[in-house]
Amino acid sequence: MKIIIEDINPGDEEQIIIRCKNLDDTVLKLISELKAGQKKLTGIKDGMITMIDTKNVYYFEGVDNKVFIYCKQNVYESKLKLYEIEENYENSNFFRASKSVILNITKIKSLSPAFSGRFEALLFNGEKVVISRQYVPELKKRLGL
Repeated sequence: MKIIIEDINPGDEEQIIIRCKNLDDTVLKLISELKAGQKKLTGIKDGMITMIDTKNVYYFEGVDNKVFIYCKQNVYESKLKLYEIEENYENSNFFRASKSVILNITKIKSLSPAFSGRFEALLFNGEKVVISRQYVPELKKRLGL
């Protein structure tokens, strides 16, 4: 793969051009990550609105018609619905782990089998998240298992 970076004139719009033979999963993931980097994720905590970099998000969880953003140490409330988050970050490092959780696979430290075909993910922040059995095949696919 060849990467070319060119300087542009002041006032010109930045652009990214991707030339490929096949629009495969790798290219789609790259495009999604580029788009996700442009999207602003906002969280609310103690009445303050905070801009959150998606790289710092461990998972999103829906509880009692509210969506929460879990980072390493802080938890924020989001105004987005889980299905909106899933749509905004498809083909990225986020995947649906259960009906109420969207998980960042880059934050998984280890996985262990649980009861009834489920998995339990231990995250780098010490939290454990259950992956429902219907979403385990997608996780295995993403991890190349």
